[in-house]
Amino acid sequence: QVQLVESGGGSVQTGGSLRLSCAASGFTFSDSCMGWFRQAPGKEREGVAAIYTGGGSKYYASSVAGRFTISEDTTKNMLYLQMNSLKPEDTAIYYCAAHCDGRWLTYLAYKNWGQGTQVTVSS
Repeated sequence: QVQLVESGGGSVQTGGSLRLSCAASGFTFSDSCMGWFRQAPGKEREGVAAIYTGGGSKYYASSVAGRFTISEDTTKNMLYLQMNSLKPEDTAIYYCAAHCDGRWLTYLAYKNWGQGTQVTVSS
């Protein structure tokens, strides 16, 4: 079955960087719609970045464009999110997701989810 396992979360200060990883298994990794989402306490889950794996298009939320980079390693079935210039408002649980219906940054569009990893940015 499809499994998505995130890692790499942690606590950093404002301006710091983190790289999140998502290990994917149970499906054909290349040519898949995958994304990173986040959810802060009391807020709706929001799309951060998405990619069509295998060298396809990338999409970013305006709040992270220029600071975050989504990437992949199809040889390892890994999805990554490099997060630079982190801000306190980036604090959230970050989720890896797979298999969307074409709505790249809409959480309701995704079928499969990881368990999430906490990112905390302090000022």
